[in-house]
Amino acid sequence: MPAWIEGKLCFFADSPPRRLLELFAVKWSTMVLHALYHWPKNCARTGELERSLQGISKKMLIQTLRELEQRGLVSRYVYEVVPPKVEYSLTPLGKTFAEPIEVMYQWGLDNQAALDEMEANARTAKH
Repeated sequence: MPAWIEGKLCFFADSPPRRLLELFAVKWSTMVLHALYHWPKNCARTGELERSLQGISKKMLIQTLRELEQRGLVSRYVYEVVPPKVEYSLTPLGKTFAEPIEVMYQWGLDNQAALDEMEANARTAKH
């Protein structure tokens, strides 16, 4: 947990808020979780996810799915068929993590004009 040291709030490397924010540091993590959350049965194949997430490369999608699987947010099921078939789904923990992401995504929809203005201001500041 964060601690007060000499009147200042310190977030140690192992604090829950920092560990949580690490999940947001990977660009595609929340989008993959968001897509799986809305997919029928919260389960999708790699190609389906790749087509639904414009701009993600297959390599980045696989890397993101592996990381989410290692963290226990996504499970991977390999069918014993030819050609190979793999499906990814949210774990119970992944479903609980996707719920606050949905709140953030709704905030983005509700505040689209403000986000557009922020982007315009950032582009202007770069020039």
